[in-house]
Amino acid sequence: MKALFIEMPGPSPQIGIREVETPEARSGEVVMEVSAAGLCGHDIAVMTGLLRRGVDYGVIPGHEVAGRVAQVGADVSGLSSGDAVVASLTVFCGECDRCAAGMDYRCRVGRGVGHGVNGGFAEYMRIPARCVTRAPDGMDLTQAALLACPIGVCARAVRSAAGVAGGETVLVTGAGGGLGIHAVQVARALGAQVFAATSSADKLDELERFAPGGVILGGELDFSELALAFTEDQGVDVVIDTVGSAVFRSSVRSLAQYGRIVVLGEVAGGRASLSLTDLMFRDASVHGSTGASLSDIAAAAEMAASGEARPVVHAAMALEDAGEAVRMVTNREVTGRIALVP
Repeated sequence: MKALFIEMPGPSPQIGIREVETPEARSGEVVMEVSAAGLCGHDIAVMTGLLRRGVDYGVIPGHEVAGRVAQVGADVSGLSSGDAVVASLTVFCGECDRCAAGMDYRCRVGRGVGHGVNGGFAEYMRIPARCVTRAPDGMDLTQAALLACPIGVCARAVRSAAGVAGGETVLVTGAGGGLGIHAVQVARALGAQVFAATSSADKLDELERFAPGGVILGGELDFSELALAFTEDQGVDVVIDTVGSAVFRSSVRSLAQYGRIVVLGEVAGGRASLSLTDLMFRDASVHGSTGASLSDIAAAAEMAASGEARPVVHAAMALEDAGEAVRMVTNREVTGRIALVP
């Protein structure tokens, strides 16, 4: 089968397609025929060398994976060849205390799909059967590739980490990106009033569809000033920050009393600086969030099936065009996600 590998990480990463042996399902496993795999900012951080922790450059990348079961190993029940499935983001044991508590994405012996074990930038992928979830009936599998990440990741961040409730105000930074545009939808599905902040003027019309009347274009005015104007100087209850250090001070300035920030992304790889009094006198809290459990992915599938959260696929591109896809994402030419199709 053909598979993508990172030959040399760096600012202009060298990536290549190789022919490798097609995996066989072992006991407790399935082999997926990959329909599509989303190209995440996390993947690009690995390709550029920004993220190295837990990365094995000898493995096939790609962790946002949907496809059909091609082979079922021994001791697997409930799955058959041809079933449409979505892979989890982590290969987890299902037995440790974290798995038992529903935090399988933080399994004590877990390995990241596409980072510690072979991922989905390939024609086939092998994974334990416990680590897949059925895709909604009739759903396009290119769209289904976005269910675990970004939609499941956003579901965990917005519902669990931020605890967003109906009627609250939520500001999403980087709202035109893959995480941002789906975080906007998850927050709206929970009944929040959502403000979508972007620095890309060409994404305004698309964002208006998901946050009508609440799109904020950064530029001459800092988005925190606009967030305060939208809320009559009260500030927002929650900031879902998908950008990170580059806008963190503005995220804090956007907060209302008792506000919460959930940091969901770090684009620049920099350091955030702020006056701690800005947090103290707001009685504010800051949380980090990454990953999604099987239950988060199932919730994402339900939201997609009901129309509450629509996977936004900017383009489906061939695996051989991955270099161009990386360039497009890096240059912020993409609204939502690019899906790579083997």
